[in-house]
Amino acid sequence: MSTAANPETTATPTGTARRSGTVPGSGPTQEYTHAKPPRGAALLSLLAWVIGLLFALPVLWMILTSFHKETDAAKNPPDLFAPLSLDGYKSFFDAGPWPPLLNSITASVISTALVLLLAFPAAYALSIRPVKKWTDVLFFFLSTKMLPIVAGILPLYLFAQKVHLLDNIWWLILLYTAMNLPIAVWMLRSFLAEVPVDMLEAASVDGASLTRTLRSIVAPVVMPGIAAAALICFIFSWNELLLARVLTGTRAGTAPVFLTGFVTSQGLFLAKVCAASFVVSIPVLAAGFAAQDKLVQGLSMGAVK
Repeated sequence: MSTAANPETTATPTGTARRSGTVPGSGPTQEYTHAKPPRGAALLSLLAWVIGLLFALPVLWMILTSFHKETDAAKNPPDLFAPLSLDGYKSFFDAGPWPPLLNSITASVISTALVLLLAFPAAYALSIRPVKKWTDVLFFFLSTKMLPIVAGILPLYLFAQKVHLLDNIWWLILLYTAMNLPIAVWMLRSFLAEVPVDMLEAASVDGASLTRTLRSIVAPVVMPGIAAAALICFIFSWNELLLARVLTGTRAGTAPVFLTGFVTSQGLFLAKVCAASFVVSIPVLAAGFAAQDKLVQGLSMGAVK
């Protein structure tokens, strides 16, 4: 019967622990090292947790406040151990939130789909098949985001009034599409620029059309970028308030507009607003959770694996 030598641990000048020993059936003696974590790694990890908690604290505070009664929510200093209650959620659902929530979902989903359908070929033309002065085109797209919405709200209102589009969800969808299209083109262009040209040439040799190339070859490669752009456009559309507040009324009002109705000049409303805010935030949180893998790749890597 063969016996194995006990591994021995030796210190090295580099500060790593080296263990050597004979493993049964492995032949010659093998050496392997365990590197120590870099100095300050624990401190950086702790700092990251603290920053993460600071970002999450307002959301956690909102959720906790939503389960308090109005009198307890309005206390100063706040009472963390106040009795829990569902009165805020009951008031929110009794107010009839379903039509505004449905309007927000409709406007956000359809506008995001339209943005991707328009931004994807535009970004392809600006990256893989670049046009003349493509940098000027990109900066023009981005410059449209610098115009404050309040500067164009009056012309938009007068135009909608003239063509009878006030309080119309499709007018809001068109505006959200135009609002998010520049940022989507800018984001997708950076991903499409990393697509290997050899893949496109191979598809062209095989006789694939441009539509087939975009759908079957390019889109799967840049899916992290598409997911990141889609989620950002969805969030921007879902959270938009000014256009929806001015251009809609009773039929096309969105969830943020409905949310502002809980803020009154009389009485207490903090618990109801927190409950409504949490419910309105659930679709965005669900979308972010569902696309978190693609979103992390899209926002951090910015390149094809």
